[in-house]
Amino acid sequence: MWVIYASCAALFAGITSILAKIGIQKIDSNLATALRTGVVVIFAWIIVFAGNIQYSLLDISLKSLLFLILSGVTTGASWVFYFRAHQLGNVNVVVPIDKSSTVLTMLFAITILGESVTILKMISMAVIGLGTYLMIQKQAVEQSASKISHSIVYAGLSAFFAHCKKGRLVSWCPSTS
Repeated sequence: MWVIYASCAALFAGITSILAKIGIQKIDSNLATALRTGVVVIFAWIIVFAGNIQYSLLDISLKSLLFLILSGVTTGASWVFYFRAHQLGNVNVVVPIDKSSTVLTMLFAITILGESVTILKMISMAVIGLGTYLMIQKQAVEQSASKISHSIVYAGLSAFFAHCKKGRLVSWCPSTS
Protein backbone atom coordinates (compact mmCIF):
# COMPACT_ATOMS: atom_id res chain seq x y z
CA MET A 1 0.00 0.00 0.00
CA TRP A 2 2.91 2.37 0.70
CA VAL A 3 3.94 2.15 -2.96
CA ILE A 4 0.55 3.52 -4.00
CA TYR A 5 0.85 6.40 -1.52
CA ALA A 6 4.41 7.16 -2.62
CA SER A 7 3.36 7.08 -6.29
CA CYS A 8 0.49 9.46 -5.57
CA ALA A 9 2.90 11.75 -3.72
CA ALA A 10 5.21 11.77 -6.76
CA LEU A 11 2.28 12.45 -9.10
CA PHE A 12 1.02 15.38 -7.05
CA ALA A 13 4.56 16.73 -6.56
CA GLY A 14 4.99 16.76 -10.33
CA ILE A 15 1.70 18.56 -10.84
CA THR A 16 2.61 20.97 -8.03
CA SER A 17 5.77 22.05 -9.82
CA ILE A 18 3.88 22.94 -12.98
CA LEU A 19 1.10 24.75 -11.11
CA ALA A 20 3.67 26.66 -9.04
CA LYS A 21 5.58 27.78 -12.13
CA ILE A 22 2.38 29.05 -13.75
CA GLY A 23 1.08 30.66 -10.55
CA ILE A 24 4.29 32.43 -9.56
CA GLN A 25 4.38 34.66 -12.64
CA LYS A 26 4.33 38.37 -11.82
CA ILE A 27 4.17 37.96 -8.01
CA ASP A 28 6.82 37.86 -5.31
CA SER A 29 8.05 34.34 -4.59
CA ASN A 30 7.68 34.82 -0.82
CA LEU A 31 4.06 35.90 -1.21
CA ALA A 32 3.48 32.85 -3.40
CA THR A 33 5.03 30.65 -0.71
CA ALA A 34 2.78 32.17 1.97
CA LEU A 35 -0.35 31.65 -0.15
CA ARG A 36 0.56 28.06 -0.90
CA THR A 37 1.38 27.39 2.75
CA GLY A 38 -1.96 28.81 3.86
CA VAL A 39 -3.79 26.45 1.53
CA VAL A 40 -1.74 23.50 2.79
CA VAL A 41 -2.52 24.41 6.42
CA ILE A 42 -6.26 24.62 5.75
CA PHE A 43 -6.22 21.38 3.76
CA ALA A 44 -4.27 19.54 6.48
CA TRP A 45 -6.65 20.64 9.25
CA ILE A 46 -9.67 19.64 7.16
CA ILE A 47 -8.18 16.14 6.92
CA VAL A 48 -7.53 16.06 10.69
CA PHE A 49 -11.10 17.08 11.55
CA ALA A 50 -12.63 14.83 8.88
CA GLY A 51 -10.76 11.90 10.44
CA ASN A 52 -11.80 13.04 13.94
CA ILE A 53 -8.18 12.78 15.14
CA GLN A 54 -7.82 16.30 16.52
CA TYR A 55 -8.10 14.92 20.06
CA SER A 56 -4.82 13.04 19.79
CA LEU A 57 -3.04 16.40 19.54
CA LEU A 58 -2.71 16.36 23.33
CA ASP A 59 -0.95 12.96 23.19
CA ILE A 60 2.05 14.21 21.21
CA SER A 61 5.30 13.99 23.18
CA LEU A 62 7.55 17.02 23.53
CA LYS A 63 10.23 15.28 21.50
CA SER A 64 7.81 14.58 18.65
CA LEU A 65 6.51 18.13 18.84
CA LEU A 66 10.05 19.52 18.68
CA PHE A 67 10.93 17.46 15.62
CA LEU A 68 7.64 18.29 13.90
CA ILE A 69 8.32 21.98 14.49
CA LEU A 70 11.85 21.61 13.10
CA SER A 71 10.41 19.74 10.13
CA GLY A 72 7.95 22.60 9.60
CA VAL A 73 10.77 25.14 9.66
CA THR A 74 12.77 23.19 7.10
CA THR A 75 9.65 22.73 4.97
CA GLY A 76 9.16 26.49 4.98
CA ALA A 77 12.79 27.08 4.05
CA SER A 78 12.54 24.50 1.27
CA TRP A 79 9.45 26.16 -0.17
CA VAL A 80 10.96 29.65 -0.01
CA PHE A 81 14.01 28.49 -1.99
CA TYR A 82 11.88 26.33 -4.29
CA PHE A 83 9.60 29.19 -5.32
CA ARG A 84 12.51 31.58 -5.80
CA ALA A 85 14.29 28.99 -7.95
CA HIS A 86 11.13 28.63 -10.03
CA GLN A 87 11.04 32.38 -10.61
CA LEU A 88 14.62 32.41 -11.83
CA GLY A 89 14.91 29.14 -13.73
CA ASN A 90 13.11 26.65 -15.91
CA VAL A 91 11.10 23.84 -14.36
CA ASN A 92 13.37 21.38 -16.20
CA VAL A 93 16.34 22.65 -14.18
CA VAL A 94 14.75 23.43 -10.82
CA VAL A 95 12.83 20.20 -10.34
CA PRO A 96 15.71 17.76 -10.95
CA ILE A 97 17.89 19.65 -8.49
CA ASP A 98 15.08 19.81 -5.94
CA LYS A 99 14.41 16.09 -6.33
CA SER A 100 18.09 15.38 -5.77
CA SER A 101 17.01 15.44 -2.14
CA THR A 102 16.43 11.72 -2.74
CA VAL A 103 20.18 11.20 -2.93
CA LEU A 104 20.77 13.45 0.08
CA THR A 105 18.18 11.53 2.07
CA MET A 106 19.77 8.20 1.20
CA LEU A 107 23.26 9.45 2.09
CA PHE A 108 22.09 10.82 5.43
CA ALA A 109 20.13 7.63 6.13
CA ILE A 110 23.31 5.62 5.58
CA THR A 111 25.66 7.91 7.54
CA ILE A 112 23.42 9.17 10.33
CA LEU A 113 20.82 6.43 10.77
CA GLY A 114 23.18 3.59 9.97
CA GLU A 115 20.84 2.14 7.34
CA SER A 116 22.23 -0.58 5.16
CA VAL A 117 24.17 0.20 2.02
CA THR A 118 24.32 -2.12 -0.94
CA ILE A 119 26.16 -1.90 -4.22
CA LEU A 120 22.80 -1.53 -6.00
CA LYS A 121 21.86 1.37 -3.72
CA MET A 122 25.19 3.11 -4.39
CA ILE A 123 24.83 2.61 -8.15
CA SER A 124 21.26 3.91 -8.02
CA MET A 125 22.32 7.05 -6.14
CA ALA A 126 25.13 7.64 -8.64
CA VAL A 127 22.73 7.25 -11.58
CA ILE A 128 20.24 9.69 -10.03
CA GLY A 129 23.07 12.17 -9.40
CA LEU A 130 24.45 11.74 -12.91
CA GLY A 131 20.98 12.13 -14.42
CA THR A 132 20.44 15.34 -12.47
CA TYR A 133 23.81 16.68 -13.61
CA LEU A 134 23.10 15.83 -17.25
CA MET A 135 19.68 17.50 -17.12
CA ILE A 136 21.23 20.65 -15.68
CA GLN A 137 24.01 20.69 -18.28
CA LYS A 138 21.52 20.43 -21.16
CA GLN A 139 19.61 23.38 -19.77
CA ALA A 140 22.80 25.37 -19.20
CA VAL A 141 23.27 25.62 -22.94
CA GLU A 142 19.73 26.92 -23.34
CA GLN A 143 19.78 29.49 -20.52
CA SER A 144 22.03 32.41 -19.70
CA ALA A 145 24.82 31.67 -17.22
CA SER A 146 23.66 34.10 -14.53
CA LYS A 147 20.05 32.97 -14.63
CA ILE A 148 20.92 29.30 -14.28
CA SER A 149 23.52 29.86 -11.56
CA HIS A 150 20.96 31.63 -9.40
CA SER A 151 18.31 28.99 -10.01
CA ILE A 152 20.81 26.21 -9.22
CA VAL A 153 21.70 27.80 -5.88
CA TYR A 154 18.04 28.22 -4.89
CA ALA A 155 17.07 24.77 -6.17
CA GLY A 156 20.01 23.19 -4.34
CA LEU A 157 18.98 24.85 -1.10
CA SER A 158 15.42 23.71 -1.78
CA ALA A 159 16.67 20.13 -2.16
CA PHE A 160 18.61 20.33 1.10
CA PHE A 161 15.65 21.69 3.04
CA ALA A 162 13.27 19.27 1.32
CA HIS A 163 15.52 16.54 2.65
CA CYS A 164 15.35 18.09 6.13
CA LYS A 165 11.58 18.47 6.05
CA LYS A 166 11.28 14.71 5.64
CA GLY A 167 12.88 14.51 9.08
CA ARG A 168 15.97 12.76 7.77
CA LEU A 169 18.51 15.21 9.15
CA VAL A 170 17.20 15.00 12.69
CA SER A 171 16.03 11.38 12.66
CA TRP A 172 19.25 10.14 14.25
CA CYS A 173 17.49 10.43 17.61
CA PRO A 174 15.82 7.28 18.90
CA SER A 175 12.28 6.71 17.73
CA THR A 176 9.43 7.97 19.90
CA SER A 177 7.23 5.03 19.02
